Amino acid sequence: MTATTTDAPTRRGGVRALWAGNPGAVVQRGLVAARSSSWVVVVSGFFEPVLYLASMGLGLGALIGDVETSGGVEVSYAAFIAPALLAVSAMNGAIYDSTWNVFFKLNYGKLYEGMLATSLGPLDVALGEILYALLRGLLYATGFMIIMQILGLNLAPTAILAIPAVLLIAFGFAALGMAVTSYMKTFQQMDWINLVLLPMFLFSATLYPITVYPEWVQTIVMAFPLWHGVELIRGLTTGVLAPAMWWHVLYYLVMIAVGLIFTTKRLRALFLD
Repeated sequence: MTATTTDAPTRRGGVRALWAGNPGAVVQRGLVAARSSSWVVVVSGFFEPVLYLASMGLGLGALIGDVETSGGVEVSYAAFIAPALLAVSAMNGAIYDSTWNVFFKLNYGKLYEGMLATSLGPLDVALGEILYALLRGLLYATGFMIIMQILGLNLAPTAILAIPAVLLIAFGFAALGMAVTSYMKTFQQMDWINLVLLPMFLFSATLYPITVYPEWVQTIVMAFPLWHGVELIRGLTTGVLAPAMWWHVLYYLVMIAVGLIFTTKRLRALFLD
């Protein structure tokens, strides 16, 4: 009497095919890999908004004087652009790790293919990479907040809430950035990301009030994710709180949900289906 055995591997199904509950493994792998990276690459994204603040906030600000915020409060030009640059700092830190790093790992390093061959699911990989990107965004934002405090640009006790707000902004950009990057195939396509980020930085009421635009342009600007982050952090650092700030929070929660859903589906389609 002989027994027949089947050596074919069993395929995970249901929720287990998407989620193993271990995104920390992806974060840990990123931290180990970061040790061999140049520290210049890490700090470069931090110094860009700092230089903008020094040149425009402190230099040009001496000529401009006070500026009125959307909340109707007049503040110095440096205090006006500093929270906007804080949002930009969070965006830069999150976008760098969730786009270029993810692009290389996905198309050249083949790291995700190896990760998904283990017990990890696509949601573990997506959430792990996004959480790792959050660490860079938090690092940039915390350093910039310290500079703002030293320069006296945090005008209200609610400025401390800008740190969790920055994490929300970074999470939103990282989630959406990774989702978009998962569809990129060439370096030329990756240039489209910078093509979007630059106008968003220039026109999202970062350097001047949104009221300088015609109303139809204001409507377009208000659709930008960075504008919502700028308004949220500017309200916290100036102490001008309004119920409308919850709409900014909701905007980023939707960004996070959409980014995670699309990234998870894309990774599953590429490596598991």
